[in-house]
Amino acid sequence: MSFATVARSTADPALQSRITACVAQEQLSRGEPPNPGLLSGQMAWAVGGASDVAAAYASAIAADNPDPGGDEAVISDQMILSNVQAHWPTTP
Repeated sequence: MSFATVARSTADPALQSRITACVAQEQLSRGEPPNPGLLSGQMAWAVGGASDVAAAYASAIAADNPDPGGDEAVISDQMILSNVQAHWPTTP
């Protein structure tokens, strides 16, 4: 995983949208009002910097995938959810 890959993945609009959707759903599942803007930026770095996501993203780039952040075959929803849950703040 390189810093360049992490930076590129966190700036990927498709991946950002998927992370935002995940944060909103996680807020709802925890009985919180959905306001994903509060955590989406923080979670973009947590997800993009996770070793499984960064490796998959780098591999997709090397394979010339035109949409690595939006391609669920590259980064699954479960990968995003697992990393969001692992980095969920313990205090509001």
